[in-house]
Formats: sequence, C-alpha cells, structure tokens
Amino acid sequence: MTRTVDLPGGTALPLIGFGTWQLGSRAAYEGVRAALDIGYRHIDTATLYRNEADVGRAVKESGVDREDVFITTKLRPQDARHARRTLESSLRLLDTGYVDLWLIHWPTAQDELVPTWRELLSAQEAGLVRNVGVSNFSPAQIDLLTEATGRQPAVNQISWSPAQHDPALLDEHRRRGIVVEGYSGLKNTDLRDPVLTGIARRHGATPAQVVLRWHLEHDIVILPRSSRREHIAANFDLEALTLTKEDIAAIDTLSRTR
Repeated sequence: MTRTVDLPGGTALPLIGFGTWQLGSRAAYEGVRAALDIGYRHIDTATLYRNEADVGRAVKESGVDREDVFITTKLRPQDARHARRTLESSLRLLDTGYVDLWLIHWPTAQDELVPTWRELLSAQEAGLVRNVGVSNFSPAQIDLLTEATGRQPAVNQISWSPAQHDPALLDEHRRRGIVVEGYSGLKNTDLRDPVLTGIARRHGATPAQVVLRWHLEHDIVILPRSSRREHIAANFDLEALTLTKEDIAAIDTLSRTR
C-alpha cells in the first residue's frame, strides 16, 4: 500500500505519483497503463503537457476504479482569464467528472494572482475539483492568496532535488500546512555522484531509488517520469529501501557542496 498524506479536505494524496511531462500521446497512454498496473494510484498531468486525453483513456481502460486514482492537472497562466472553460476542457479530455487536484502551473501576472485563485476555489465549490493548489509559487505569493481569500493552497508543486534541498523553504511550507510536491528530482540530480552511488551500493538499490526515497524521508511527494516499464517499476519499489540518518544527512549536504 502506497503511503499517503491527507489534504485539508480529507483526500488522501499518494506520496508516489507518476509524472507525464514530455510524454507524447502513445508514451503517456502506455506509461500510465504500466504505472497503474504496477501499483501507482496518483497520476500528474497538465494542460501544458497536451496528453490529458491519453491519460484519461489509460485510466479508463486500466480497470482501476476512478475513485482509487488521484488525478492532478494544471492551469497555464495564459489561460487564467478563462480558467473555468480550460478546466471543463481538461475534464472532457480526461473523461472524468472531476479532478482530485487542480494547480495554477506558474504564477500569473501580479494583478491576476488573486482573481485566478478565486476561480480555482469556485471550481472546488462547484465540485469540479476536490482540492486546489499552486505550482512554482513562493511563500509570499501563497500568503497573498491566503490573506485575500481566507483559503490557502493545499499543495505547492516545486522543483526539488538533493542539489536544491532547502530546509528553510520546506519549513515555510510545513508551518502553513502546505504539502510540497517535488518535480524533476531525478532530472536535476547527478546520479553518478559518489555519495549517491555509495549509498545505493550499500543498500542494493539504484541511485535513482536512493534519491526518490530521500524525498519521501522528507515527506515530499515525488512524481518520477519514465517511458520504460522497468524504470516505472523501480521508481515505485521504494518500500524496502530504508535510508539511515547518516545517509539522509549526507544527501542533504549535496546542496551545499555542489
């Protein structure tokens, strides 16, 4: 059973998700089918990725109950002025009546930040989305939304890796009760780094598995992406890998030594 974190509305968000960025039509369909077959129950897409229809078809044809799959999509900043129409398009493409999480993909222009956030809250109240959040936002931008509406994002999806590890930024999110989802954790990591290869060797794991497990040790949601089934499976197979406190501390320091 995949570990989950509870979002404010009570929805369980699986800590291991399958990312679909840069996966074209066929790769997105086959990747999601493989991921669901392997055991993933969290799929991440976006309007920007142009693969929502393929993701939706894969979920529908997987045989897994829709209620058991946590689906995220994202709103492009340039679509902010017609957010509801964009969401309705995403729902049609995904062939679902709701998404579990809708994010503002990048901050909009300053004067559109709060109006766009209100549109997400309105969609949530209408039952089209179960949870709403942001991506690539700073704590100050998040506070602006919260102060204006009294409702804060459930999630902030940001680029995260050992080289970018920032305990202070993590604490800023924790103090606000906001879940951090990390993307590009493998893409932004030198998997040949001797610290990672040494830890991997000691645990009989791959450096990629070590990096992903390190994210989970910090309670950061991971969204690894691959078009190869063996990598999709390996990225999910993290339960038996237990990093020591020394391992975690050594990986933490990569942000200060690179």
